[in-house]
Formats: sequence, C-alpha cells, structure tokens
Amino acid sequence: MFDHVSVRWYTQRDLLDAPESVWAATRARVAEEGWGARLLALRADDGTWGGGLYQPKWTSTFYTLRLLVQLGIPSTHAAARDSCRLLVDQGVTASGAVSLWSSGTTDTCVTAMLVSMACNLGLEDVPGVSSMMGYLVDNQMEDGGWNCRQSSRHASFHTTLSTMEALFSFQKATHPDADLQCRWDRASRFFLNHQLYRSHRTGEIVRASFALPHFPTHWFFDVLRGLAHFADANAPWDDRLDCALQELTRRERRGRWHASTHTGPMHFRLEPSWAPSRMNTLRALRVMWWARRAREGALAEGYNPLDP
Repeated sequence: MFDHVSVRWYTQRDLLDAPESVWAATRARVAEEGWGARLLALRADDGTWGGGLYQPKWTSTFYTLRLLVQLGIPSTHAAARDSCRLLVDQGVTASGAVSLWSSGTTDTCVTAMLVSMACNLGLEDVPGVSSMMGYLVDNQMEDGGWNCRQSSRHASFHTTLSTMEALFSFQKATHPDADLQCRWDRASRFFLNHQLYRSHRTGEIVRASFALPHFPTHWFFDVLRGLAHFADANAPWDDRLDCALQELTRRERRGRWHASTHTGPMHFRLEPSWAPSRMNTLRALRVMWWARRAREGALAEGYNPLDP
C-alpha cells in the first residue's frame, strides 16, 4: 500500500516550496491515512505497541513511534505525545541516559533517538529531556563523536549521527545554543574526516551496509541518512562529502532509488522490496537539491570578482 500522504507533504515543503498552509494541511492527514493511520490503529490502550517499550524490534513502542515521527506525524498528536512521554518517564535514569529493558544498562544511541522523538513531538520542556541532553553533552568523545561502548576510543557512526540529530532537534525546538552548535560542528568534522562513511585510515567503506539506502532507518547509519541530516541542518557544503554523494548517485535507477530493509519483523511492509521506493526517492532528491544549493553557496563565497 502506497502512503502518498507522508511523501506528499515532504515533497510540497522541501521540493515544491509550497506555502506552509498547504503542506501543513497535508501533514495533518498523516495520522488519518496510509501508514500513519495503520500504525496508530495498532496502538494498545496502555499507549504501547508490540507489547513492549523497546522490544521486540521493530514493532515495539520505541521503534513504531520513531517511524511515525519520521513519517511526519504532527507534533500536536495527543496519542503520539502520550506514548513518547511514557518512554521518557519509564526510560530516563538518574544519569540522564536511557534504559528501557530489564538489565538496567543504558544506551547512548537510544538516549539520542529519544531526545529527537521528544523534541519532534513538542516535549522538549519535559525534565527528562534536559537530563538526556546533559548526558549526551557530557559524553562526547575526543574525536567529536559518541559511542554506546564507553570503553571505545573511536566513535560509532550510528550513535554519532543519532546524537547529531538530537542536538539539532533540541535547538530547533528550543533556541540556538552556542555550545550545542559547537558540539554538532565537532561531530560533523568526525564525519567529514571519514568522507561520511569510509575509514579515515584506509579509505575503504567501513561496512558494506553503509552504502545502501535503507528505510525505515531504525538506529542504523547509511549514506542517505547521513547526507539527509546534513541537508536537514542546511549545513555548508564540504568537498569531503563528494564521495558519499557520488555513492548515492550511483544507486539511482531512472531517477528513482530503491530501499534496503533491515532484518526483523515489521507491523507491515511499507513498500515492495523489489520496487523503487518513493520514500527513498524523496529523501535522495532532497539531498540532491540541498547539495546543489549548498555547492552554489560555497562557490559564491569563494568567488572573487577581482580574480583574472
């Protein structure tokens, strides 16, 4: 079943420059039609999905709500807000890190993703959100990134991107913050030093899956998700992103992009695995649009009319 509503409102806003009154009206229907409505219909009376807060993947409360946010469910949707508040209330520990499982261990990547969800659902003022942000700020590594493994000396691509999304979402929901922006800049340099998805030592792709565009993304990093975040943040162009952009371009087939899916049960299949993906085509086009404009801005800034 093709969910035209989620694709349409993003297209109206990001590719067609439609007035907010137009795309906001379309976005309001995400909870009423297509994938959004089907996911919300599976919500239990206690505000959970799949019988658990974090397990089973990918049908639990955490990942269902993350997908709804990615589809663009309005921040005012009461049921989505209540379920997110449940995750914050149940998951945030005294350290500010999140634990949504019986072992009591915490996870930096999950903490960052929950911050993003909360901020996108208008819950940025909930005390647990500020605690999570404090934890993330305190755990940035020397190379600029973050890692769920506290003993690691090298940041994780997955966790670093999730935390960059959290820093961006929190500032967008509250106000610009010089320290948080500085931390985002440090993390962006981590990715630039890796050409987004390659080893800074060998130049080889770190993992083959990094080159494949996925949707839903869950917690995984790939080139499309990475480039899409730079586009969302309207970051200035850097030539070290060229390799990743070329990788994404190579995946194009007649103006369309397919989507790989991560293994595991789903509530339902979003799009046929053998067909071009409308969601990934939209996401890729948004990246291409940003890259072209960002490059033009970089060229304009570097242009000197007095040069011969």
